[in-house]
Amino acid sequence: MSLPEIVFRVGGAAGDGVSSTAESFAKMCSRSGLHVWTYSSYQSVIRGGHVWTQVRGSPEPVLSHGTVPNVLVCLNQQTMDVHQGDILAGGAIVYDSDLVKPDPSRVAKGVRLLGMSLRKLAQTITPNAIVRNTVALGAAVRLYEIDFRHVESAFQDIWGDKKPEIVEQNVRAAKLGADAVDRAGGSLHLGVPFPEEPRYLMTGNEAVALGALAAGVRFHAQYPMTPASSILHWMAAHGPAHGVVVKQVEDELAAMNMAIGAGHAGVRSMVATSGGGFCLMVEAIGQAGMTETPLVAVVVQRGGPSTGLPTKTEQGDLNLVLGAGQGDWPRGILAPRHTQECFDLTAKAFNLAEVYQTPIVLLSDLYLGEGFRTVDKLDFNVPIVRGLTAADGGAIQGRFKRYAYTDSGVSPRAFPGTRGYQFVAATDEHMENGELISDVLAGLPEFVEERRKMHEKRMRKLVGLRKDMPPPELWGSANADLTLIHWGSTWGPAHEAILHVEEEDGVHVNSLEFPTLFPFHADETLRILKGVKRTLSIEGNYTGQFARLLRAETGYQPTFSFPKYDGEPFTWREIADKILEVVA
Repeated sequence: MSLPEIVFRVGGAAGDGVSSTAESFAKMCSRSGLHVWTYSSYQSVIRGGHVWTQVRGSPEPVLSHGTVPNVLVCLNQQTMDVHQGDILAGGAIVYDSDLVKPDPSRVAKGVRLLGMSLRKLAQTITPNAIVRNTVALGAAVRLYEIDFRHVESAFQDIWGDKKPEIVEQNVRAAKLGADAVDRAGGSLHLGVPFPEEPRYLMTGNEAVALGALAAGVRFHAQYPMTPASSILHWMAAHGPAHGVVVKQVEDELAAMNMAIGAGHAGVRSMVATSGGGFCLMVEAIGQAGMTETPLVAVVVQRGGPSTGLPTKTEQGDLNLVLGAGQGDWPRGILAPRHTQECFDLTAKAFNLAEVYQTPIVLLSDLYLGEGFRTVDKLDFNVPIVRGLTAADGGAIQGRFKRYAYTDSGVSPRAFPGTRGYQFVAATDEHMENGELISDVLAGLPEFVEERRKMHEKRMRKLVGLRKDMPPPELWGSANADLTLIHWGSTWGPAHEAILHVEEEDGVHVNSLEFPTLFPFHADETLRILKGVKRTLSIEGNYTGQFARLLRAETGYQPTFSFPKYDGEPFTWREIADKILEVVA
């Protein structure tokens, strides 16, 4: 039987401090020893709109942001109007009684309505009432019986270094909210146990940045684009202290070209963007394929096409990264399923990029990239594998062949400035020493053969890449009635749905998951699929881009499909309902 849990939702307009309130609350939960998972729904405006964030905390591992909350904080009327009917019986709604009116007919029986003059309470501390959201946060802390020392700890973490007076001000504001709850009947008495062993809390984007740091990244170029921007923010704040050159550039094309230049010079380099920005990078990334330059590109997906839904999630860029760049060239595409894997696969991507001298794309999305999750301790002892260089590859000084034909397709690499290992690196087709065959030699019989051999040399890298990239995994019950097929951030809600239908409905389901999207593990996939009964493909896009890739690589057509393309992440309840529908 599951233990009681916290599902906290706060909403208001952009500019009301919804995000900071939720982040502070998530920190308090993780420092209380709870597992935490958050999801923020926001709009692409500086002020106004409707913004809400949900924080789920539990002494047991959590796999999604959950469904209905037991405490709601309303900082404006729209939040009350939209969410008041969602609150579980036995829960509470905290609202600013100067601005917000509830409709008791829409609220479940047993839900406490805690109207507070948040603005007036806040103005007892500061004239501009900027901390009214903290007063509400203090009320939530008391309703859940979170130890108040974690409030001060979280605020100290956020403002302590620069503005200690702000810490003191917010602690006082939070106590006002907690005292108001005490006067109104005290906590909800949910009985949530707090292990009191702090857990690491971070977003997927922060885990990507940490993974890059662990892997020895030394150059990061990026143009800000939601939902990848926080990678740049983190890198700008922390990268230079660890020897990383961080460039905010004029556009994504410049970012990609700078990263190619750094990679060519022997520096571990990375770019990050979303689908729209990666479109601009496509013109350049083929250059890395032809010059055999290692780099890591992080694509954090959002709703498309074009600028689409800048602040909403989707898995619609798989086709884009599969086909990015002119012609054929070997690439690797990794898709982390959770925050821990954001760290692990980013670190792995740097080694793959250098070993195979080609770009590696890490395909994430908004739900994973921006959501806060607790993780186990990260292992920063990442082995650094630089791949084959001229010094250890038996290359001959003075007669260096940068693009020498090899069985693996990988040729010894020399860094610019290495005496005796000069070579030509151009985006045109070339011979083993880099000399071009495109201008006057293409089409002559000898050089037709050279082109064929050089192209085959590059593409042979796919064999090694496939071998070194994580294979698909089958998770869950043996002899299941149904197998889910999914990739990326759908992992958490899918696992939770499986656990629910097994426990509550007696339906046995497992899941086939793909941390590697390309080169595709066709043999391993077919071997697993031969042992399953029926399959349900789950994807956050309209056309089932991964299902098409699966069919193209294996000939296998999933029995059922469940696409979602409304900008919101899958919930475990949606997936569970679909499972029950298809097995009925």
